[in-house]
Amino acid sequence: MEQREVEVKMNKSYTVLISLIVALGGFLLGFDSAVISGAVKGITQYFEMTDAMLGFAVGCVIFGAMAGNLLAGPMADRFGRKTVLIFVAALFAISASWSALATGYTEFIIARIIGGIGIGGAILIAPIYIAEIAPPKLRGSLVSFNQLNIVIGISVAYFSNYFLVNYGDESWRWMLGVEAIPAIIYFLSLFSVPKSPRWLILKLNKVKLARKILQKIGGEEYAEITVAEIQRGRDKQEEKGKLADLFKSKYATIMIIALGIAFFQQITGINAIFYYAPTIFEQAGGSTDSSFLQAIVVGLTNLVFTLVAIWLIDRLGRKPLLLIGTSCMTIALLMATFAFNTATYDFNATTLDKVQNKEIKTALADLEGQSFESQGALFEVVSAKMNQDLFLNFKRNEITNFIQINATLVLIAILLYVASFAISLGPVMWTLISEVFPSKIKGIAISVVGFFNSLVSFSVTQIFPWELTNLGPTTTFALYALLSFLAILFVYKYVIETKGKTLEEVEELLIRP
Repeated sequence: MEQREVEVKMNKSYTVLISLIVALGGFLLGFDSAVISGAVKGITQYFEMTDAMLGFAVGCVIFGAMAGNLLAGPMADRFGRKTVLIFVAALFAISASWSALATGYTEFIIARIIGGIGIGGAILIAPIYIAEIAPPKLRGSLVSFNQLNIVIGISVAYFSNYFLVNYGDESWRWMLGVEAIPAIIYFLSLFSVPKSPRWLILKLNKVKLARKILQKIGGEEYAEITVAEIQRGRDKQEEKGKLADLFKSKYATIMIIALGIAFFQQITGINAIFYYAPTIFEQAGGSTDSSFLQAIVVGLTNLVFTLVAIWLIDRLGRKPLLLIGTSCMTIALLMATFAFNTATYDFNATTLDKVQNKEIKTALADLEGQSFESQGALFEVVSAKMNQDLFLNFKRNEITNFIQINATLVLIAILLYVASFAISLGPVMWTLISEVFPSKIKGIAISVVGFFNSLVSFSVTQIFPWELTNLGPTTTFALYALLSFLAILFVYKYVIETKGKTLEEVEELLIRP
């Protein structure tokens, strides 16, 4: 064992280089997801979009991602992980170029969906490839490179939009088109990485080629041990896995872990926080400028603590990180709940003067001098003073003028929440699902789990604005706190530790006889 670890350490730079190249797919994923935010105004004017058309133009990517989720796993099993990643890189380049050059709404949507398919493929196959090529001692950190690159891609997209916004009336074309540059670099770089040794042995029985790749990664002894483990796992396999296999009792524990982690990663509200951070800070009484500045701090926090996760995941382990992270997420969400629950709503000359809508200002004029201890009490009085449309406008746009809240506590709560997610459910989920599935069902299983994760994400981001408007921030954050607490219980009961184990050892540990 000692010799094996020495050999792996000596070849660490080669494995890291391969992983960094493959993880560029995560960068493109993050960039593609975020870059549209800067182009919204431009595409709305150019394509003369209605609100519904704009919503679909922005959100259609997730439908493409779901298709990519379903297709990527089976394709990776049949054609190889490297081949699918090359195809994904081409999709990103095509999508970026076509969306930047589009002259009609329909072709713009098609171009966006193509990019979405690339997102769905990249988010699943890059972690699988890295997990299959990385030595057990390094696997958690290397797989987490993908999550780190997603975070970096999001940040770079925001900076890119900032610098390109003044490039004329059609600056949106530059914003969307610039993604083609890293996509082409990714496409060309992938030809330099080897094919997955496990796929070579399990699918093509090319043991000699696989052994040669493994020798470059960890030396001769590591290669011999790993080849023997892969072959031992192959000998135990039956025929190729099918969708129906996922429902067999022997895979029950694996599916519970994978689907549960995929569910809690999104249902605890992370994308709601990222996509609507400025809205949340405005709900806490901040100005538009300060709320966007605070949102930038949220993004930087995510980046820093993703780096912390990469450092800890192979030292502390997957399960401890999940337990620490979900516990701190629960505390953070309870802090936000407390802050909004103890807020008051004061009506005086200053706060009333901030109201933009004249009809609402007139309806609220006789409330001057009053203060409300809860949002529920406020809504009960205000709803009786105006029609339904005006009341909805008040809840969406004007309520922030009256709130008196500990805004610092809200900011601390959100930063703690994001930091906790970044060291736990963010990177650890993708590491775990790349480890727990046996080779026989890995392709189809990871596609199903990825699709499920995207579906939950879509649901959360769609319902969050409705929650803030109709339930209020107090109830909204309380619900997320409850779900985060349930995530702690789930991790404690079901998730196993995979740190330092080979993929074959994980398989033996999880599959029921």
